[in-house]
Amino acid sequence: MGEHPSPGPAVAACAEAERIEELEPEPEAEERPPAAPEDMSNKRSNSFRQAILQGNRRLCSKALLEEKGLNLSQRLIRHVAYETLPREIDRKWYYDSYTCCPPPWFMITVTVLEVAFFLYNGVSLDQFVLQVTHPRYLKNSLVYHPQLRAQAWRYLTYIFMHAGIEHLGLNVVLQLLVGVPLEMVHGATRIGLVYVAGVVAGSLAVSVADMTAPVVGSSGGVYALVSAHLANIVMNWSGMKCQFKLLRMAVALICMSMEFGRAVWLRFHPSAYPPCPHPSFVAHLGGVAVGITLGVVVLRNYEQRLQDQSLWWIFVAMYTVFVLFAVFWNIFAYTLLDLKLPPPP
Repeated sequence: MGEHPSPGPAVAACAEAERIEELEPEPEAEERPPAAPEDMSNKRSNSFRQAILQGNRRLCSKALLEEKGLNLSQRLIRHVAYETLPREIDRKWYYDSYTCCPPPWFMITVTVLEVAFFLYNGVSLDQFVLQVTHPRYLKNSLVYHPQLRAQAWRYLTYIFMHAGIEHLGLNVVLQLLVGVPLEMVHGATRIGLVYVAGVVAGSLAVSVADMTAPVVGSSGGVYALVSAHLANIVMNWSGMKCQFKLLRMAVALICMSMEFGRAVWLRFHPSAYPPCPHPSFVAHLGGVAVGITLGVVVLRNYEQRLQDQSLWWIFVAMYTVFVLFAVFWNIFAYTLLDLKLPPPP
């Protein structure tokens, strides 16, 4: 009779909800929108409070990283949360709500297609290392070629052609190690948007800045994702709790630099099909530009509406202006500059 029972899970959950509500004040009336929609959307905020109050998950005061007794899949989800999200409340929300349905299908599908096309070309050309030096390499209808720039699909399909197994290997590794976790957190639509925007920006950048060169490889999309991820880590350095983040950032930058150096060397190496040069390296820079603009906004706004972010519309407008400029450049500049292009493959 003299003993006081310990508070149950429901009481602890309600106490945690009260602490969260102190950080996120409720509006004065239920029908009014939240006072700060830029910080957290109303849908996300209400759903999170409801999940706590109903006891769907016992959010403890300790960090998610300290929880014990997790199985392999739970550890993987927790690892992804700490790799990509800077706020503990977002990490707990993601850990609680992630169901792997749908799975990260976009990055996996793109990677499988890239490997399949590379193997097919390797067999048909009987060459897997530095395929790009084969005389028949540019005859493929997927490669972007300046003489065939009117064929619009080439601005996107060039990602399925790689210079060689060394080119494909690094892109595939980065897509799987960085792209798949990002897609697990942010979804296929957002990550696919950043990836495709980087791919298109890469080929358009080549058509403007390196007008006589072809383009191959998925480096534009890969560099967009990796650059956005690295920039997000730097901008949220204190909040990111991934292990060895400084060392891992250094390794990622070294890998990207090596790949970029390989592309620069190949571009200025004597061509195997003169007068057409080897593929350009400018697509890498186009991908980086997309990553540190559109990509950063996407990664910084987990579970929030991008259309509510003014910075999102600024970068979308900048990207649209660049695309329109590049389109008009491709239509008029080649003729006005009287540029001598290499013959069609």
